[in-house]
Amino acid sequence: MNSRYKTKASLAKPLTGWRVLVPRGGPWGDHVAADLRSKGAQPIVAPMINFAPTDDAPALEAALARLAAGDFDWMTVTSATTVDVLSSHRAVVAASTRIAAVGETTAAALIAAGYRVDIVPSEDNSARGLLEEWETATSGQVPLRILTLRSEIAKPLLTEGLRRIGHDVESVVAYRTIGVPVDQRVVADVAAGTVQALLVTSGSVAQQVQDQLGPIPESTVVACIGPRTARDAAAIGLRVDVVADSPSAESLIQALVHVARSR
Repeated sequence: MNSRYKTKASLAKPLTGWRVLVPRGGPWGDHVAADLRSKGAQPIVAPMINFAPTDDAPALEAALARLAAGDFDWMTVTSATTVDVLSSHRAVVAASTRIAAVGETTAAALIAAGYRVDIVPSEDNSARGLLEEWETATSGQVPLRILTLRSEIAKPLLTEGLRRIGHDVESVVAYRTIGVPVDQRVVADVAAGTVQALLVTSGSVAQQVQDQLGPIPESTVVACIGPRTARDAAAIGLRVDVVADSPSAESLIQALVHVARSR
């Protein structure tokens, strides 16, 4: 093949020859796998975490009943999984209650499920980013009655931050995050160095990667979806090679493309 055409092909399919582990299934995993294929990669979709009902279902049901009754001024939603919980419970949000989403992915999930979104951080799509913009977005009103829905293992950064400001916050666990064993063939392939990259999309995924696949071969690129995930990964001893510029699947894949082109 003419070298000029080889160059064009490498630009169009920069991840050709790369096998990339995608640690989440469902619509997100399907979307990422399709994006990776479009860039020449061979995705390995191997969900490493799943979500289970909260251990305190009565507390969640009581909070959702109060949500429907209009007992809260605001509700905060920190993940698309929380939206799935709201949908599965057919939760009703009173017209007087406003909704804050920590990021664009969560906001999109809320809208797709038929809920409205009143606040999304404009810069930092995280609990910290939401706290930084909270006072401006709410015109400094204190105290507000706020329902924060979270994962069992989530750090209570948002709840504690809102309480420090002076708000009346009710924090309720909406779901539990559990590890999912990956196929032993995947474990063997990672150990053999035949997987060129691992995507790490959260602290809980980082923990599963470390527990099930570690130590990761030096030749395998460990790519984190954002600085917060990278910090969580480093804290448990998982090596981090590249961090996406923004917490999105597109940015994560682009970070891999950059690595591939630099090699």
